[in-house]
Amino acid sequence: MNTILHADRKKRAWNELIPAKERKRVYAAALLTGVLVLAGMLYLLQQSGYHTRGFKGIFKNYGSLARLVLFFVLANYVLLLMLRKKLLDRLSPLKKAAVALSRFVRKWHTPAALIAIGLIVLHIAAVFMYGFVWDFHNISGLLALAALLPVPVSGLFRYKKPDRSWHLGSGLAFAVLFLIHAFI
Repeated sequence: MNTILHADRKKRAWNELIPAKERKRVYAAALLTGVLVLAGMLYLLQQSGYHTRGFKGIFKNYGSLARLVLFFVLANYVLLLMLRKKLLDRLSPLKKAAVALSRFVRKWHTPAALIAIGLIVLHIAAVFMYGFVWDFHNISGLLALAALLPVPVSGLFRYKKPDRSWHLGSGLAFAVLFLIHAFI
């Protein structure tokens, strides 16, 4: 009986980590990410040659898709910064659009981040299957991955702690390293 209560308390504590209004979106995105990673890995494993130009295109496509989703995720911080610093006129239609867009991006920030992480996992797996070379581009990708690892964990725990600086700081470090990896 005591173990049942303990298990129920653990389950309740885990569910309380994510606010109720976000749970459905987050769980659906986690399920979609799992299916995406599983299907992507099966697709990668079925390829005939790993060190070919076609396979290189596959992992570059995963990286490009992840980049697009990450721009959506990072838009949350850019829009909030623009609104907090009052860079837009009070009555301008541009500010109204930025406020509406900020609400939408904030609502879908976590689900989009989960999907981006799944695409990043596929990109990394494909790069190692293709053949990892120690060059600037791959090292910057590894550094971006190292900066990404604490972001989802600190994002999950930001609901419980009033201090959000870990999520923001590690996210900013990842964003800088990600931009270096993506565009240099």
